[in-house]
Amino acid sequence: MLLALLVLFSTFSFTVKKHYCGEFLVNVSYFGGDQGCGDELGEEDCDDPQIIKKKNCCKDEITQVKGQEELKNSVEKFDLEKQQFLIAFITSFNSLFSEDIQQVNLNEYYSPPNLNLDLQVLYEVYLI
Repeated sequence: MLLALLVLFSTFSFTVKKHYCGEFLVNVSYFGGDQGCGDELGEEDCDDPQIIKKKNCCKDEITQVKGQEELKNSVEKFDLEKQQFLIAFITSFNSLFSEDIQQVNLNEYYSPPNLNLDLQVLYEVYLI
């Protein structure tokens, strides 16, 4: 999942547009258009070429961050031996570390023998 997100964000590209009025950063836009300076800093004065030479009114700074455009396809030709090895390895690894939950009861269908005498007492064999 993490690798899929990494590939997604590495191919994502965007543009950052910064709008300056004078020396002040007025607006930063990532997706849409930005707003102008407005009447506050005298944007209408920027239309006159003589005033532009005297003072640097408004300017736009555009930064483009490009993502990766070409992705290498790492899948080679169909190799059956490698896939068989991989399947055998995963199966043996899972069976090695998995716990057997089901216990096999071999005496499920057999009844114990009928004993008329207690053989341990008869032969005086006791477990200590």
